[in-house]
Amino acid sequence: MESTEYIKRAEKAENIRGVIRYLQKFKNATIVIYIDDNILSGPLFSSHIKDIALLHQAGLRVILVPGAKARIDEVLSLSKIQWDYKDHIRITSEDAMPLIKMAAFDVSNNVMTALAANNIPAVIGNWVRSRGKGILDGLDFGTAGEIDRLQTEAIQKVLNEGFIPIFPCIGWSSSGHPYNISSVSLAQSIAISLKADKLFFMMDGSSVNKDNFTVPETISVAENGDIPAMNLQEVDDFIAANENATAQNAQVVFRLLKKAKSACSKGVTRCHLVDGKIDGVLPCEIFSDLGSGTMIYTADYGQIRPMTRTDIPSVLQLMNPFIESGKLLPRTESSLMETFEDYVVYELDDGIRACAALHLYKDGQAEIAAVAVDRNFENMGIGPKLIKYLKNLAAEKKAASVFILTTQASDWFEKMGFTPDNIETLPEERRKIWNAKRNSKLYRLK
Repeated sequence: MESTEYIKRAEKAENIRGVIRYLQKFKNATIVIYIDDNILSGPLFSSHIKDIALLHQAGLRVILVPGAKARIDEVLSLSKIQWDYKDHIRITSEDAMPLIKMAAFDVSNNVMTALAANNIPAVIGNWVRSRGKGILDGLDFGTAGEIDRLQTEAIQKVLNEGFIPIFPCIGWSSSGHPYNISSVSLAQSIAISLKADKLFFMMDGSSVNKDNFTVPETISVAENGDIPAMNLQEVDDFIAANENATAQNAQVVFRLLKKAKSACSKGVTRCHLVDGKIDGVLPCEIFSDLGSGTMIYTADYGQIRPMTRTDIPSVLQLMNPFIESGKLLPRTESSLMETFEDYVVYELDDGIRACAALHLYKDGQAEIAAVAVDRNFENMGIGPKLIKYLKNLAAEKKAASVFILTTQASDWFEKMGFTPDNIETLPEERRKIWNAKRNSKLYRLK
């Protein structure tokens, strides 16, 4: 009982530390949030607005791009004006433009009013310069426009003055002619132009989950079936594996994944696809390591690096649950201080989420030991990455062979390519401290 309570308290403390760490990391960070219009009219809208207000009050620089498709559809239908779609682009005649503009600003005004109710200053602006899409392959796109440029200096000024900028899906030509532009593309362009730290696509009830999609083996899946993160190559692999997907909103998810990948490749630090029908999804995605959605990132997310002396308290904290359960031998601060050069850690957003050690012996054998992965991250493939890293390190150091000793993870190590071996083959100094009562099994890498 004491052990269970200890683990619960440790987890609670680490969650609090994580929030503080992320508050420090993202203070003054620029985040762009696209909100699907069905979320704006849904029951959680006021809750999401409160969360956005809290993000603003915490020092994040927030930019909002509300979708207006449903409202525009409604206004055009009431006026009996026809429209069509081509590649997610609305095609209408010129007489529809005043109504489209009215509907887009109506949505933005609703968002601004909701922010005002939370004492958050916001402003709607005409910071988007655009041009008509024109005629392509004989098809006249009418009022549809493309983004030419953004008035980034004006946007930065608004942010510096403590306001949240709100972008309706309207752009203006240099002569003042309005055009209807894609809110999703607008959010992506803003994030790229401002070199945003984060770009959020808040979807209408969609999630990237193994129940709805085929997930390649190389992509890690969380316990609930969601894909917590993908790098740019994995995005391509995921889309390729789902060419014939029939899941509801599959094409919407693919479009947003492609937009996210493009944004990351052009300088946006990270992009997130989140389900707007989950309460608290924004703060959970920002202030926790795994979040509540799917993050798209470049290859520098998470890193394996040598352990330093200053990492020792965090590593001991990471090891404690495994020591308590008997999976790891006890370690102390002094013992780690003596051997810290043998250790590597997996660091994610300034937090230590896994560790392992490579001990070299006089006869040329090498031991992989003290493998511990935070249980919240065990489905991200971090363990295999650590084993691979240490196998390569052992090869660089000309180790004759690599072994491990385990009591409860035999199956896992066998999947990593280790096979059972005789305890008598251990290096002499390691055999002397092998505990018959503990009865660890020896596995060796061929």
